[in-house]
Amino acid sequence: MKPGPLPGVDVPDEPGGPAAPPRRAPLPTRLGVTEPPAGEPIAVLAAGPAGAARRDVLAALLGLAPERLAVPPGSWLLVDHARVPTRAAYVPGYRQPHAYAPDGSAAGPALARPPRRVELTVAEPLLRRFAVVDTPDTGTLGLAGGRLLLDAVGRAGALLFVIAADQAFTAAERHLLAEVAGSSAEVFVVVTPGLSGWAAPPAPADSPAPADSPAPADSPESTGPPELAGPPSELAGAVDPAGAVVAAHRAALLAAVPGLARARWYPARPDDTEALRRAIVGWAADEGLRRGSAQPPEPPGVHDRVPVLPGVEATDWAGQLERQARSCAQRIRQDVALELADMHLRVVQEIVFGVGCAGLPQLLDRELEALSLLATGLCDQAVRGICDDAAERVLGGPVSDGVRRRIVEAVRFGLDDHPAGRGLDRVLLVTSTAGVAELAGPGAADALRGYPGAERAEVLPPVAVALSGPCWQRWRGPGNDDPGGARAWAQRALREVELELTREVSRRFEAVRLSLDTVLADALDHGILLA
Repeated sequence: MKPGPLPGVDVPDEPGGPAAPPRRAPLPTRLGVTEPPAGEPIAVLAAGPAGAARRDVLAALLGLAPERLAVPPGSWLLVDHARVPTRAAYVPGYRQPHAYAPDGSAAGPALARPPRRVELTVAEPLLRRFAVVDTPDTGTLGLAGGRLLLDAVGRAGALLFVIAADQAFTAAERHLLAEVAGSSAEVFVVVTPGLSGWAAPPAPADSPAPADSPAPADSPESTGPPELAGPPSELAGAVDPAGAVVAAHRAALLAAVPGLARARWYPARPDDTEALRRAIVGWAADEGLRRGSAQPPEPPGVHDRVPVLPGVEATDWAGQLERQARSCAQRIRQDVALELADMHLRVVQEIVFGVGCAGLPQLLDRELEALSLLATGLCDQAVRGICDDAAERVLGGPVSDGVRRRIVEAVRFGLDDHPAGRGLDRVLLVTSTAGVAELAGPGAADALRGYPGAERAEVLPPVAVALSGPCWQRWRGPGNDDPGGARAWAQRALREVELELTREVSRRFEAVRLSLDTVLADALDHGILLA
């Protein structure tokens, strides 16, 4: 893409007018488990290592054949309810989803690259209460994939972790579960039989030694019957091997992550998933009531008459708005540049010591997905702070949720009235020549979301960056095993991404400033908020 001059918001602030950042919570520096926003659908995210038969557990839970849940490696699977079964693949670079079949029998063109997600709809009554999302194996997630998983768990509400009896929790998995334990998300752990049946796994060398005390007697899913108390010789034939393995896994995990004491544990019994099903249904019912009570359908202030503050015309509210927009844009550009520098180090390390050239497309695409989500969160939070601060200065006090919603809708509606606000719903695609191409359209950005979630209610559309199909095919080819060339290509590609995102952030905040200025100026002209 041809580079162009940056918009005027890149001009340094004048010495006489220091920029004041929004008086809100600090901008996030990384992705993590967050509280679900308004309207977020309830879902259960399934995660776990490879070889743990996670797909079989989900198939037994939903009453489906395991083959129907197959997706390409690295793709997410969303299973939802519909009367007519469908299956669609969402591929970056396309505005519309494509029909997809695991055996390749679906009609239509061959996909140039793996999809970010596959959506499967079936007529299963259980899915009326919650959706089920299957994620890539934890061993392939890496740092960026772990961040994406944590963000999705916070929005969905529950994590279903599946591990085999002969597997031990790795350091990365314990870290991921520790992050989830510090949130309000519910955790279900299912232990499946290993290759040798219900044999206890070896203790990992980097995990703390578990305590000698057994699991609590009030956890029937993780321990044997409490009345069995006697010498081991008398109980050798009475101890449930599945319950013993579950108890061993639970003790080992709690020694490293004590915050998961409230997690529910279940052995995987193909002929009996009723206990797990009842537990998830009960949680979903409670979670639905909690979210519904915390998010009223019509917040206060939606229909209120909101007058402006007398005498605000004489203040420099417009200048303060401009300086805040510049300050936030500069801060986010710096954060994105730092994240891209860290990403470059991780990519080079994986090329040389990890996945190599063949794994570069999957690695870089997941890193760009995490970067997109982080940049989107940074812009959303900064814009919310700018709108709230400007509205407080003009309206004379903190605004209610309903008034804030009215201002956000008016600002979003007015973005297209300014040249800087047109075409913001575009996708940036890294090409095989280390350049960046763009694809505009409302459906283009939706294809880049691994976990879609609720419809956005923010001012700006999401930031969306991904690898194009030809780029994916170039490094997956057998004749491109050149680590030196891959490192040079990745450096050029990330530099182009940084330049494009720098211009994109500048455009976005300039468009928000102009649109918000128009909304508040109209309020000053009429004496009340017209939005």
